[in-house]
Amino acid sequence: MQPVSNPFQAMKDVFIKPNQVFATIKERHNWSWIPFIVISLITAIPIYLYFNFIDFDWYRDLVIQSTAGDLSPLEQENMAKAMNQPQLLWASVIGAVVANIIANAILALYLNITTKSDEECVQGYTDWYGFTWWTSIPSIFTSVIALIILSFSQDPQLSPISLGPTSLAFIFGLEMNSPWFSLAQSVRLESIWVMYLIAVGLSQWTQLPIKKTYIIATAPYLVIWGAWALMVLL
Repeated sequence: MQPVSNPFQAMKDVFIKPNQVFATIKERHNWSWIPFIVISLITAIPIYLYFNFIDFDWYRDLVIQSTAGDLSPLEQENMAKAMNQPQLLWASVIGAVVANIIANAILALYLNITTKSDEECVQGYTDWYGFTWWTSIPSIFTSVIALIILSFSQDPQLSPISLGPTSLAFIFGLEMNSPWFSLAQSVRLESIWVMYLIAVGLSQWTQLPIKKTYIIATAPYLVIWGAWALMVLL
């Protein structure tokens, strides 16, 4: 089998031979800058294009009615005046990138703590942080699908949930004012792929039993989604 010789090959091979990729990047920590940069760029591009494509007046009204529909007309008017396209565009682009950085930082902390039970595991927090960017690679597919939707759409009143085409919110056509919208927007099909890659990576970086690697990989997602669903129900 051809060895993984560079980070770009590793990004491709993580889909077809993840065990070999994680075994390689265990020794090549500086490679993690590449998926970080690629994921950040590919996340930002659809958002940037979306805000340069949509009817912003329509979008502003949609957001206000969905998130602040119970406010008085005067409060809604003041809210609308405070929203402008350039500001919202860059806030959304930067916010999406920063959200990924923070989410992976938290996941890395979780992995660093849960792998302490393996006495032979020598990886530290920064190693696990780099690890999380490799497990985040499936998110690229979401951005690519969003780009395709934007490319073929001729409707300037395209729903913002089109930026998350693999989410349950998009699949089931939930409205933004639905109490389930935020949760459904966070549950994405590629999450299963991400959990699998985490488990595979753990099996290569630690001596933990396979069953435990899958428990570690799935637990944060299931706990968060389960708690979120209970909050909506209650």
